[in-house]
Amino acid sequence: MLKRRDFLKTAAAGTAAVSCPAVLRAADGPIKLRELYAKGGGFSELATEMEGKRLTVEGFMAPPLKADMKFFVLTKMPMAVCPFCETEAEWPANILAVYTKRVVDVIPFNVKIETRGVLELGGFTDPDTGFVSLVRLSDATYA
Repeated sequence: MLKRRDFLKTAAAGTAAVSCPAVLRAADGPIKLRELYAKGGGFSELATEMEGKRLTVEGFMAPPLKADMKFFVLTKMPMAVCPFCETEAEWPANILAVYTKRVVDVIPFNVKIETRGVLELGGFTDPDTGFVSLVRLSDATYA
């Protein structure tokens, strides 16, 4: 038998989820890179709510730093040249590092793709390349 107190707890939890439509949308389908960043810098509410969770982001694969890499950079717009030779402090608000388990098969820079992985926030320096990222997807797939 469902007690009133249990019902109210369940209803409150459901209301909290519905009150953040961006989080519901992130669970339903791909998000845009701009939705991860807040105006004026920092991370959006969506990004902080989704940290540590799997989500799908759409964009374009930037040309890789070198062959046989297990990561690439997802950009908002197609870019034929390296967009990410910056420090963490200068990290642009329209790119995302994407770390995969396998070596990346390069996709032409002008073909839109979807990536799916676990969202990680905060500064990270790749031990193999020295590449610095502020936001990234780990354990990612793409198509």
